[in-house]
Amino acid sequence: MLIGEVARRSGVSARMLRHYDALGLVRPTGRTVGGYREYSAEDVRRIFHVESLRSLGLSLHQIGQALQDPDFTPAALVGDLIRWTQERLERERELLERLRAIDASAPTDWQDVLRVVALMQGLDSPSAARRQQTVLTRRDDEPVPADLLAKAVLTESDPVVSGALRWGLARAGDQGSTAGVTALAAGIRDEDAAVRRRATLALAELAEVPAATAALEEAFTDPDPAVRGPAALALGRRGVTEAVPVLVALVAEGVNDVDAAEALGALSEERATADRVLTALTGELDAPGADSATRIRLTQALVELPGTTGLEVLRRLAKDDDHAVARVAAAFVKLLDERQ
Repeated sequence: MLIGEVARRSGVSARMLRHYDALGLVRPTGRTVGGYREYSAEDVRRIFHVESLRSLGLSLHQIGQALQDPDFTPAALVGDLIRWTQERLERERELLERLRAIDASAPTDWQDVLRVVALMQGLDSPSAARRQQTVLTRRDDEPVPADLLAKAVLTESDPVVSGALRWGLARAGDQGSTAGVTALAAGIRDEDAAVRRRATLALAELAEVPAATAALEEAFTDPDPAVRGPAALALGRRGVTEAVPVLVALVAEGVNDVDAAEALGALSEERATADRVLTALTGELDAPGADSATRIRLTQALVELPGTTGLEVLRRLAKDDDHAVARVAAAFVKLLDERQ
């Protein structure tokens, strides 16, 4: 077959066939009287072999090695191809995320695009100081791509930068109720507990976003106390009474105990919830083996309850066998009596 017919049947252009010939990949075994290339059936099969290997991502040089060296083993090369392909896909995935972030910011001109690109570059900086500055120096009138900030929150390990990112996300306003919360809610389901905790802390600061409460309720069921605790604090501030047992446990354990006590006080504005909180605190106070420091924290939490809710228990504790607990309780009883 002449080169034109081979090109039609194989789908490989005549120009590429000439290139294969020049490289020595597929040389036609014959020539016509006029000097034109003439391909045999074996030559055509070799063309299909070349095209098959090209489809796997091999370079023409690698294909030449594979077809000419009878001792050539494909295992190592295929392994390299897998690694290169994974790296290329990762680069393309990152590019796709960047393009989506730019699109989500609804740019009106190229300046808007460049601002988002600058934000992405700043958030990707290896310098924690630069990442923090990138968030804090944005002007109020500049649109903030909330999903971009949310994804940065989930991966940020520096606590100072994390705080800045959460602040920037909360400042995004209505944007935070859509893409930002969606990204954070996905973080609640991450395998890494650290990521779940970061997502929970960020959702806790989106107090005006109803969708954040649903995500926090999911975090509240997390088996890791480092995730469950912040979720309970946020839900308690939102008036979710199911958080009471975890909040009382936080007080007893001394983990964010001041914040937990304040949340319990806010929940106790409702009479039914106040009784539930008082019962839970009393149960921990009377629990066998509770040490002095734990009982003092629980005693302090009683003062956060509205009105005289905890006064009767405090009067009893003022006569407690543990002198340290008794002194703290007596001081609080005096304080509450003076208020009345």
